[in-house]
Amino acid sequence: MQLTLTAVFREVPEGVIGWIEELPGVNVQEPTLAEARESVREAASEILAANRKLSRTEFADDDVLRETIIVNAA
Repeated sequence: MQLTLTAVFREVPEGVIGWIEELPGVNVQEPTLAEARESVREAASEILAANRKLSRTEFADDDVLRETIIVNAA
């Protein structure tokens, strides 16, 4: 599955910081832009996987309905 998100990067004295506008919790700091790009991708994947695992663990025994949705962002 692919998801299109917006990564934002800013040079700071310590290197490059990055985050994803649409996904709270994805924040990275790396020495270079290339490293920040890779780290932000990894962090986004890890947060999505952790949220999915938490949901499936928390509601494993409950009668829940899971659906795939498509969201249009402005």
